[in-house]
Amino acid sequence: MQAKIETVAFEGLDVRKVTVQVLMAAGLPAFTVVGLPDKSVAESRERVRAALTSLGIGLPPKRITINLAPADLPKEGAHFDLPIALGVLTAMGVLPADEMESYIALGELSLDGTCSSVSGVLPAAVHAMASDKNIICPKASGSEASWAGDLEILATDSLLSLINHFKGSQVLPLPQEPELFEQKSFLKLEDIKGQETAKRALEVAAAGGHNLLMSGPPGSGKSMLAARLAGILPPLDAAEALEVSMISSIAGELADGRVSRTRPFRDPHHSTSVAAIVGGGRRAKPGEVSLAHQGVLFLDELPEFGRQVLESLRQPVEMGKAVIARANAHITYPARFQLIAAMNPCRCGHLDDAEQACARAPKCALDYRSKISGPMLDRFDIFVDVPAVSAADLTLPPPSETTEIVAARVAKAREIQRQRFSEIDHPKPLRTNADAEGAVLEKIAQLDTGGQKLMSDAIGKMKLSARGYHRVLKVARTLADLAESETISQNHIGEALGYRRLLATTRA
Repeated sequence: MQAKIETVAFEGLDVRKVTVQVLMAAGLPAFTVVGLPDKSVAESRERVRAALTSLGIGLPPKRITINLAPADLPKEGAHFDLPIALGVLTAMGVLPADEMESYIALGELSLDGTCSSVSGVLPAAVHAMASDKNIICPKASGSEASWAGDLEILATDSLLSLINHFKGSQVLPLPQEPELFEQKSFLKLEDIKGQETAKRALEVAAAGGHNLLMSGPPGSGKSMLAARLAGILPPLDAAEALEVSMISSIAGELADGRVSRTRPFRDPHHSTSVAAIVGGGRRAKPGEVSLAHQGVLFLDELPEFGRQVLESLRQPVEMGKAVIARANAHITYPARFQLIAAMNPCRCGHLDDAEQACARAPKCALDYRSKISGPMLDRFDIFVDVPAVSAADLTLPPPSETTEIVAARVAKAREIQRQRFSEIDHPKPLRTNADAEGAVLEKIAQLDTGGQKLMSDAIGKMKLSARGYHRVLKVARTLADLAESETISQNHIGEALGYRRLLATTRA
């Protein structure tokens, strides 16, 4: 007796077809799973055996072999439980073989036969839609699968319900309508008094998707500013929301199948490991850089992160992807995010205050800043000093510019960029000025006469690297977009250069 049913394996966001082949042959009773399964997949035979026993279905006294083809593709995760169980039931004649061929199945089985949610249902459903197949998944993941499009979804809470559905004695209900979650309230920018320069830098960073580094003493408001960035960023469009949700699905973080248009904001602690930041581990899960895709990765107390962690960020920041190398595969996750970071000027944080500074100043500042390499610093487009807030600033009335006003300017600048890049043919999608490079950047960053002269003078005086020069152009282009100017003027170049001055003192 033979049977087969399709399921999937995941390599990053890539979904690979896996065929579960079942053979029941004469011989000593055995239940074997082959095809490069990991520990969790090999244990499926015990969960499947217990689930069938709980339903009163005994396995025949035969040699049962489960082959997961292709055999050279690593199989990981408990989502192979359900397709293995369905394959066994089909081989036993309990389920119709012809109907099972039109489905892709995934789900974890409990010992009592109930079906538990698994990660990766959304990309699996997208794969099923592209393959002209339908999908069988846990009931808890039905809403998540609905985002893939118009396909038949059998979302079951137990193996018994699924058997009854195919027998015609029960009809599985349609999954709940998927919910699009839109965050209505954000932390308000007007809550922060003073720090007008830092607020302006935050607006520019949001408008152009630029990386931002804030430096200032403890309590000056760096973390408060970063937390309010989400309120001025435009929402994700449909394609971005689907891509972000697929990453969350693979990571098992898509709660209740809800897709959100709010851009991700990730703020890992400085004790986080390289694998947690870039991705990796036993199952090569996406890291913080991928979970922040199309959103913000905020690193507070930047020099406190390990040197290996900081250096591992260089490739994702520059290339927009995280590559996890394994002996038998290379896993790639998208990682196009805004890097927002904050740091103190020195370990004690009071370098500019003679009364509070430690006895090692200013040497402690040089040691503290040297933890961040020059190439890593060069990845930041904007550097801004966030001085301590005075008591006089705290007594001022709330600022007149609200989050909504700033968000409207940011949205307008982003729309200008979207229209501009829609007319440019490029191998990878360009959404913001921070994505532009090479010939594209030269095309969109046209300087007037004053801007050209100022830029030429600054290259020598500020010792700008090629990357630094291009980052000044990108920021200047964003400043011109905020001003709704087609040409980059001397004022725009001057402000953009002002955001690089802190870099020179940081390297000093």
